[in-house]
Amino acid sequence: MTGEQIYVSHAPGDLELVQELFSTVKNFPFGVHITFEAVESGRSRRRLEGRLANSDVVVAVLTAASADSQWINQEIGYAVAKGIPVLPLYDDERCRGGFVEDVDGVTIDRQEPSVTIFNLLSRLRSELAPLGALSVPNWYVRFPCTVPDCGHPVTLEIKQDQTKLWMRSKHGKVLTASCERCESTYAFDPATIGYVRRDDGGADSDT
Repeated sequence: MTGEQIYVSHAPGDLELVQELFSTVKNFPFGVHITFEAVESGRSRRRLEGRLANSDVVVAVLTAASADSQWINQEIGYAVAKGIPVLPLYDDERCRGGFVEDVDGVTIDRQEPSVTIFNLLSRLRSELAPLGALSVPNWYVRFPCTVPDCGHPVTLEIKQDQTKLWMRSKHGKVLTASCERCESTYAFDPATIGYVRRDDGGADSDT
């Protein structure tokens, strides 16, 4: 799992929602292209065609705000024509139509965003699995240790499938990763892979 590209097609009014739902996804070692982040940085949406064409999955965010968006419809149609999987992320079944009417997607739960993030990660793990894989591939998050004067790379390996991760979260258990240099331990929510806390180790950071 490295180098995969995810293109997120959404309406301008859904940017804040999209950023919240993809905050964890962006920690994984693949590209996440959120359309209106690029537009706000000065790129025109028309010039994002290259990112769309090179994506491995297109996530179409379908809400009341996107109901009349010609861009989202065009980007879905483009992806389908190119054979790129489209994952609908929607508020209501009525928001789906056209090419994605019968495509299994993820319902947005605005009251429990952690549930949406978990289901989104589940579908992405499935969509990005190598062809012929017998099980969902391991994922990982790599980041620099945040202890002052350390900065050593830390890797959180995610070896369990989504069902087991959800059960760990429901039972209040966390996933952990440790820094080999300073022995600090980082805890993450298994459902969303969101950061929970850091427990500093007793070893000197130079050892």
